[in-house]
Amino acid sequence: MNYIQTCCKIKNGEVKVDGKIVFQFSEALPMGMDQLYTHLNVSYPRFYKMDNLSKLGFLASEFLLNGKISMNYQPYEISTVLSNASSSLDTDLRYIEASKKAPSPALFVYTLPNIVNGEISIRHGFKGESNFFVTPDFDSGFLCDYCNELLKEKSKICIAGWIEFGDHLKEAFVYLVGKEQNGLAVDHTSENVFKLYSL
Repeated sequence: MNYIQTCCKIKNGEVKVDGKIVFQFSEALPMGMDQLYTHLNVSYPRFYKMDNLSKLGFLASEFLLNGKISMNYQPYEISTVLSNASSSLDTDLRYIEASKKAPSPALFVYTLPNIVNGEISIRHGFKGESNFFVTPDFDSGFLCDYCNELLKEKSKICIAGWIEFGDHLKEAFVYLVGKEQNGLAVDHTSENVFKLYSL
């Protein structure tokens, strides 16, 4: 059995860790992300170069991890599995608009949704499997099954979740799942993942 160790959700002006509000921000996303970054007191200049999707994923992972990953894990044993419904559409549209003049190569990089995985991995030095999937809605069953398969192989811990930055929905839900009964120590089932997402 694998266990959900901790989770984080950012939505509607609130950051919740393990279902409890840890920070409230007054400005709607994307503007509110600067408030979150300031609150975290992180010095990471790359943050300001990221697109909105990557910024949101970066912030959610900072709240999620917060020293919770054991130094006993090797970089290749830590995987990231993320998903959303709109892919990188927010950046794609900005890139199309910029293409009418002179598009920035730095913006082009973010027209792939899996760049958010890369930004999280660069920040924390993770080198395990990294995947991003596009699904119509939050699919706890898919995430659960995929992570459980990864944890049968080389991965010992996995960051999984949903990072959505679309016109109608801007939210992040990420969780840490591994073989150890740390933190929440909730059985990693589709039902339990969905319950935590719904908090």
